[in-house]
Amino acid sequence: GDFCYVGEGDCTKHGGRMKCSACKIVAHSSCISVLMDRVKFTCKPTFRDVGVRQYREQTCIHHHWVHRRSQKGKCKQCGKSFQSKLSFSSKEIVALSCSWCKTAYHNKESCFNLQKIGEECNLGNHVNIIVPPSWIVKLPRRGSFKSSLRKSPKKKPSSKKRSKEKVEKDPKTFVIKPIPTANVRPVIVFINPKSGGNQGAKLLQKFQWLLNPRQVFDLTQGGPKMGLELFRKVPNLRVLACGGDGTVGWVLSILDQLGFLPPPAVGVLPLGTGNDLARALGWGGGYTDEPISKILANIGESEVVKLDRWELKVEKNTEVEANEEGKENLPLNVVNNYFSLGVDAHIALEFHEAREAHPERFNSRLRNKMFYGQMGGKDLLRRKWKGLAELVTLECDGNDMTPKLKEHKVHAIVFLNIPSYGGGTHPWNRAQGVEQSTEDGMIEVVGLTTYQLPLLQAGGHGTTICQCQSAKIVTTKTIPMQVDGEACKLNPSIISMNLLNKAPMLAKRRGGKAHVPQTTLEQLKVTVYRISMADYEQHHYDKQLLKQAAIKMGEIEVAAVADLEQVRQMVNKLQENPSESSDSCPKLSPDWCFVDSCTAERFFRVDRAQEHLHYLTDISSEALYVLDTLPQTPDDETAFPSPATSNHQSPSSLPGEQTTPELSPSDEMPQRPRKLSLNTSNRGHELRTPDEDTTFNNSIEGSPIAGTTNYIRYAMCRPT
Repeated sequence: GDFCYVGEGDCTKHGGRMKCSACKIVAHSSCISVLMDRVKFTCKPTFRDVGVRQYREQTCIHHHWVHRRSQKGKCKQCGKSFQSKLSFSSKEIVALSCSWCKTAYHNKESCFNLQKIGEECNLGNHVNIIVPPSWIVKLPRRGSFKSSLRKSPKKKPSSKKRSKEKVEKDPKTFVIKPIPTANVRPVIVFINPKSGGNQGAKLLQKFQWLLNPRQVFDLTQGGPKMGLELFRKVPNLRVLACGGDGTVGWVLSILDQLGFLPPPAVGVLPLGTGNDLARALGWGGGYTDEPISKILANIGESEVVKLDRWELKVEKNTEVEANEEGKENLPLNVVNNYFSLGVDAHIALEFHEAREAHPERFNSRLRNKMFYGQMGGKDLLRRKWKGLAELVTLECDGNDMTPKLKEHKVHAIVFLNIPSYGGGTHPWNRAQGVEQSTEDGMIEVVGLTTYQLPLLQAGGHGTTICQCQSAKIVTTKTIPMQVDGEACKLNPSIISMNLLNKAPMLAKRRGGKAHVPQTTLEQLKVTVYRISMADYEQHHYDKQLLKQAAIKMGEIEVAAVADLEQVRQMVNKLQENPSESSDSCPKLSPDWCFVDSCTAERFFRVDRAQEHLHYLTDISSEALYVLDTLPQTPDDETAFPSPATSNHQSPSSLPGEQTTPELSPSDEMPQRPRKLSLNTSNRGHELRTPDEDTTFNNSIEGSPIAGTTNYIRYAMCRPT
């Protein structure tokens, strides 16, 4: 196995072995203090911590070199393979590889020299989907942000406001500041580690290794909402949902809640039991150890298709009484795959109840399918739902379809939104010349009997009822129903189904070299507001008061890649041609400046000398605010120290050094004695001590990079 990274001389050989998913180094838990105090190693930097005013001054990414005692592939310099030692106990360092681009060199002067340490990294094969660490900016601790006004009236919050702040949700720890680029399609990954047996947990670590760990989210740690909110402003964003059909539906429902415009396209890595949506989009019926690198390449090259999504509204049928206990509402109110009632929903409900009672018996796809087959056989003998057509009234696009249900004596009614159903079967009969589509605004209605259900697995079909754009179902008894695999017994109800929206999905390209068309970034339309210096001095501590005091100047339209210098020209033109709504707005003074309204807890000014470094999306979310400044006084200071006027270089911009601050969910934690702790939340996957990081001068023998100084942080740790 892998040896402890601290080396033979310093290794304590005590405690469990931990592995960093981001860097793939191994250390004993008791050796972490040695890593912190003696060994010069830093985990690969996943974000910038230079403050909200300097994050654009240094955007290049340097290689992150790690010593390896075993390495696959070939040396980039000499082209020779890395010789594997015959002795399994060899502790010699044979290679150095970059944790970002995965480039590797032999551990000798002829292949790796000191000049490579400060070289810029191109992030490797997945550069078009990786979120660079320069895009992720750590926000200052709440209350620690300094105003650009030295002498300003500081308003004390009232006791009411203070009590409101206590119940407020946790403040944001990070903010995303993307650099608009047409050919970059960043992918954020949501993965359910419980899906597919133990597959999900293993895949989580693989994605953290191949991508920036901060674009990979564990769905058991708060769901997808936090990640989607964080990356909301990223253009050309794509989402990869790893799990079953329920995981995909969860992500799509959160996108609806957040009101994404335009919504990102969603891809699927199937880890569930049925995986019907993944089949329909070409991603297969289940993950079978395909290289994750290949899957990421396919996601980057996939094409966007639309998926109709249907809304279900349930009303109580007051004309009849329930014959048995049931629910008043369906488990889901949006259909992505299919909606059914009758015998198949009864089987799905029994499966759900059995899995809740004995989850250990349902840990593989084969066992799950065997259970479905067993329950289907029982229902075939019982024929419990043979009279379903007598309990249901079906109306499609205003036409009564109930006589057709009675004619064919159906035991189940299925509304199909995608071609695949029940783990890969195809109930819709295409022989009649009507093809299914996921984006035609039509849903297919199919009738099934207990005789047809087992024949579906052998390529059979159900009874075609119709295609429709809306449907109405009235039930007179408590009947089992399922929405995308989630089943329940529903009391007598009136259910209406109508088209909700069309979600963009990622479909796998079939055959040949994919030609990905060059995407163009949309023009940005934004409303410009003027803030007077008097209002800024009085209300700079309160965003809401400043927004209320601002005066509308008009609207401008700028390119997404335009920097603030170009936006300044647009604002000046706006003053020359004022709109009717902005006639009352006084003209700006020549030395007006932009105000950042979306990054920190307060508004702050952007230095004129840094306007060429920033984009419109860096400083505004809903509206653009400009400050009509007065001539500068001794009591006034600029918010940004300009790189042009200052010779001081921030430590984070020096080659070979990285800042690695504490990453705790709350910055208000009191100082404690040094104690080892493992944080597995999405905000900071790291094994750390609560004290500040330290620097030291020690080296690993036998390495050409010995003698350099680094900061230490051991992140993304897990037991091996």
